[in-house]
Amino acid sequence: VQKDLIECFKDPVHPLQLIIVTAKLLTGFDAPICYCMYLDKPLRDHTLLQAMCRTNRLYETDDVRKDMGLIVDYLGVFENLRTALAYNPEEIEGVVEGIEAFKELLPLQLNKCLAFFPGIDRSIEGFEGIMAAQECLPTNEKRDEFAASFGVLSKLWSAINPDPFLTPYRQDYKWLAQIYESVRPVGQTGALVWAALGPETIKMIHEHTDINRIRDDIDELIMDEHAIFTLTVKEQEQRAKRLEIDLMGRLRGSHDPKFVALGERLEKLRQDYEAGVIKAIDWLKGLLDAAKDTVQAERETGERPVTEADNKQALTKLFLETRPETTPKLIGDVVEQIDKIVKATRFDGWQSSHSGPREIQKALLLTLAQFGLGKDKELFQKAYGYIEEHY
Repeated sequence: VQKDLIECFKDPVHPLQLIIVTAKLLTGFDAPICYCMYLDKPLRDHTLLQAMCRTNRLYETDDVRKDMGLIVDYLGVFENLRTALAYNPEEIEGVVEGIEAFKELLPLQLNKCLAFFPGIDRSIEGFEGIMAAQECLPTNEKRDEFAASFGVLSKLWSAINPDPFLTPYRQDYKWLAQIYESVRPVGQTGALVWAALGPETIKMIHEHTDINRIRDDIDELIMDEHAIFTLTVKEQEQRAKRLEIDLMGRLRGSHDPKFVALGERLEKLRQDYEAGVIKAIDWLKGLLDAAKDTVQAERETGERPVTEADNKQALTKLFLETRPETTPKLIGDVVEQIDKIVKATRFDGWQSSHSGPREIQKALLLTLAQFGLGKDKELFQKAYGYIEEHY
């Protein structure tokens, strides 16, 4: 029974999360997955040291990375660790640190990380805010410096969390974590200082940001290939950066070989652009090709299926971003009408048929004209490109 219990506890997907022990498993329990120990028994010397080591083993899976353990001391055993452990003080230095020591370090480390972004308005949300921050990390060396500093901050945060002490620092930490995730290399390239963020930090990012929601900005994927030549170099660079952020977030979550290869391709494009090997226009074109291949790969692997709600949400975003200033504020009605007409007109394989594209284009044009948007060629091309890709 004991052996079965231990195996269940070591299984990351098993519901068993807590084991109450008296003595035996304190010193002979080999389970690196164990993160927290609630200590309510007086221990000394090698017994205490071995108990500490139960929680201090490194552990990593695809979704979780454990760099430290937590011991909740109910008896004050650690108040005088040197007395409790009959070892040379130098040998045990740094083995155990109190949470209070981390609380002193965290504000200093937070400010050190924020210092990488002088003058940046952290209240600006979305891609504009991310791109502005990325301008402060122009080289791989600078990014690696930031990664090293944020890595220390992330460990401090994980050690203290969920203490209410963190509340006044949460907004700044969330912002830094978002920037870190936006520039972290997708593949195996980059310095070793780049590590996957902890699950609490990832959850914090995803609750409040759109960094991994590429289909909300799907217009970047179906941009007419000839239209990009009409953009200025600055506009080409801005669109490329925005699309790169989207793609990095989308590719990073998968371990399928197709997505790993796409991630490496994405990183190579960025490196070539930063080294001056390719121009902004070539960077953008390469990213567009990678984006289309990503959509295709998702279809082939069955990852991230797009729902009807996703389609309508993305169409809404597309219209909001491309509409003329004179457009009436009836975007929801426009999208609703397009959605109805396309569903009524489409049939399986319509994209590759002779009459299908013409019928859909005709229906789309009539719908846009109904709302005074019939002459907006760019809007028509983007809307049709999106419909062709997702309906």
